[in-house]
Amino acid sequence: MDIKKTNEINLLYNFYHSLLTSKQEKYMNLYYVEDFSLGEIAEQLGVSRQAVLDNIHRSVGSLEKFERELSLVEKTQEIDNVASELSKVVRENYADDKQLLDLVKRISKINEM
Repeated sequence: MDIKKTNEINLLYNFYHSLLTSKQEKYMNLYYVEDFSLGEIAEQLGVSRQAVLDNIHRSVGSLEKFERELSLVEKTQEIDNVASELSKVVRENYADDKQLLDLVKRISKINEM
């Protein structure tokens, strides 16, 4: 799997992991967070490598479905983009307005939580 796809799945996992079943959560955590191999997960959980792979594929499908339905990643990225643009405009045109600068900082920090 390429790094771009792995990063995308990690981002989806960060947003939606609590919506997965406990079994899906365990498999995804071991594979994507703890960086265990399929064989290591299979050995630890007492299942076949194929069972691990199937569960991970189903879990990734669930994460992608959550994003299609909820769009939280997309919305968060858009908020980041708008906050960045707004910050630039405020710094360039309203650098003396402390209240406006503080509001922009608050908007930028929303997605950091």
